[in-house]
Amino acid sequence: MTDTKAVPLETDQQPPSQRTIYIAMIGLMLGMLMAMLDNLIVSTALPTIVGDLGGLARLSWVVTAYALGAAVTTPFWGKLGDLYGRKSMFMVAIVVFLGGSALAGLSQNMDQLIGFRALQGLGAGGLMVGAMATLGDLVPPRQRGRYMGMIGGMMPIAFVGGPLLGGFLTQSLSWRWCFYVNLPLGLVALLVTGLGMHLPRRRITARLDYLGGALLTVGVVAITLVASWGGGQYPWGSTQILGLTGLSAVALAAFVVSQHRVAEPILPPRMFRDRNFTVAQVLSFLVGAAMFGAVNFLPQYMQYVQGASPTASGLLLLPLMFGMLVVMLTVAQITTRTGRYRAFVIIGGVVLTAGMLILLLLRVDTSLLVSSLLTVVVGLGLGFLMQNTMLITQNSVALRDMGAASGSVTLFRTIGGSLGIALLGSLYTRGLDHQLTGRLGAQGHALISAHLPPSALKGLPGPARTAFEQGVTHGLYGVFVGGAVLSAAAFLLSWLIREVPLRGSEEPLVEV
Repeated sequence: MTDTKAVPLETDQQPPSQRTIYIAMIGLMLGMLMAMLDNLIVSTALPTIVGDLGGLARLSWVVTAYALGAAVTTPFWGKLGDLYGRKSMFMVAIVVFLGGSALAGLSQNMDQLIGFRALQGLGAGGLMVGAMATLGDLVPPRQRGRYMGMIGGMMPIAFVGGPLLGGFLTQSLSWRWCFYVNLPLGLVALLVTGLGMHLPRRRITARLDYLGGALLTVGVVAITLVASWGGGQYPWGSTQILGLTGLSAVALAAFVVSQHRVAEPILPPRMFRDRNFTVAQVLSFLVGAAMFGAVNFLPQYMQYVQGASPTASGLLLLPLMFGMLVVMLTVAQITTRTGRYRAFVIIGGVVLTAGMLILLLLRVDTSLLVSSLLTVVVGLGLGFLMQNTMLITQNSVALRDMGAASGSVTLFRTIGGSLGIALLGSLYTRGLDHQLTGRLGAQGHALISAHLPPSALKGLPGPARTAFEQGVTHGLYGVFVGGAVLSAAAFLLSWLIREVPLRGSEEPLVEV
């Protein structure tokens, strides 16, 4: 173990000016845009990529490798920023992401592409947690909400621009430009960050917790694979899934033990002694499970039942995204003026639960416009919750733990999303199977096993197609009921949040 040492602070350090903050925000927003945009651009190009490189059986790993790389590295990046400086680590994350993008564009086979996508994911993890932690260094909690709203605005931009840009680049140039397009964005972000971003921080020298990092990586990778493979590539009761589940449980338990035995842990246990911090992490887990479940399974309904294209089904979720953005910006302004936030978390739990139940109104004959508009309420609920869980988390820790705390929120949200997809996916499959086997018998079960793409549905006989559409809709009801239960649990838990005053100004720091 190595003792932690902090460099003495300069007591005359002035808070960053508005100009400094806005220049920094440009770099942070560009970094977040790249991280959010990438999967949405690539998803449009996947059929073309398979046609060029082959490897259809490993197609899902083009997306999974990126998600895994980002998930397992967010706590590392957060802690590295705490130890060695937020600005330098954010710039390293940009370089890693750009390196992965360039190499992915040069890929000659599917294995290379999957490996370079994982490298991209490593950088994306640093971009996401680095943006939030850097904002925590620059702006005190009382004013932080408005800037979080600006960063949150990158999400609807990514949802609109990603599929459209991916389709344009693939058709006009080549699928490889879906990766090369990151290079000019990343270079601008590097220039703005390097030349215009001046961050205050406390210099800390300590040894990174490599054992804890290895245990956390194993645990998160194993549980993500369970969510990805369970019920699809392998049955839930198979040796592979049970083995991965056991491995994840053992690794994560060992990680918790290890965090109490090192001088500078990745997720310091001292953070969890604060009730607000602990409640915020559980809320992040529950909200992640509900959000990822809804966002992942709604496009199934829009494509299979309503005949929307993959690109259109993504764009049909825009009301959800814009609803979330409007609430985030509005709540940010109110929080800045009043310093109050507890009521918004409680309201978010109610609205998100209601939004999930409202989606039970979807039917086979519901129009695309109506189904798209019904998602707005879910977006409003997420807007109340997502930003405030980060705000509560950062307000509950000392400045030296800002990166670890920000990484913790992202980690719990990601793990919640993985498990949520697995749990809600099993409810979806069960509902679909029950409906199809009840109507078509063994033929219905065979339709599920065949993994029909939406385009193949038109070739089915009329009764089979109708049964499949009704089965998808019925399966979604299980997803929404499960999402409502998760949201209701978040509502009940939110009452444990205490209205701790938001800090209006930070302690003096060292300028780097």
